[in-house]
Amino acid sequence: MAELKALRVELNLGIEENGFEMHSSFLCNDSINEITTEIEALDSDFPKHGIRNAEKKLSSVRNLVESDLLLEKARIYLTGKPEVVRVIVFDKTADKNWLVTWHQDKTISVSDKKEVDGWGPWTLKDGVHHVQPKLNVLEEMVTFRIHLDDANESNGCLKVIPKSHKLGILSKNEQDRIVAESEAYICSAKSGDLLVMRPHLLHSSSKGTEPNHRRIVHIEYSSFQLPIGLAWT
Repeated sequence: MAELKALRVELNLGIEENGFEMHSSFLCNDSINEITTEIEALDSDFPKHGIRNAEKKLSSVRNLVESDLLLEKARIYLTGKPEVVRVIVFDKTADKNWLVTWHQDKTISVSDKKEVDGWGPWTLKDGVHHVQPKLNVLEEMVTFRIHLDDANESNGCLKVIPKSHKLGILSKNEQDRIVAESEAYICSAKSGDLLVMRPHLLHSSSKGTEPNHRRIVHIEYSSFQLPIGLAWT
């Protein structure tokens, strides 16, 4: 119990020290309802559990991503003008109840494929080029996870390893060792809460034991100036 209490005290140090922060009641109910209503209105065969490029497919998400509310928030964590890197809507449900192993988000999505020293490998997801850049690019990024539903251990909320963003880009063996030696923090949240994190913070999520809607709008911003010939998507 003493160790858990010490961890909670350390969390007050914020994103630069721990790699993440929680903000309660960030998004109002009207905005939440607007997004969930548009999601539910999609065709029944639409893959609602994982909507990539969501700002291009859902007007309510586009309005949120481009809002002063989010852009002003992103400026707090970045050194320059926030640019949208990637937007995904996740919904973990009883029939799409997945496990995500411990990992770092190490790729960015860009407009074209171009050889850049130290960048790679390249992949294509939903028609968009993705690449793993150097660490300095990830350090000029911030991830917002906006909860449209309550999230807890029973429906598979996020878990993180505090301070792991300070360790750079890690190999799989290094990740496994750090996880084994560390205490995970369970990112329980209420509908409307915001989780702010660095993308290369170690994180995972378990399958829900009592799965229901666990809808998240996942948004990545960056102020990094991309090489000539590339643009954020």
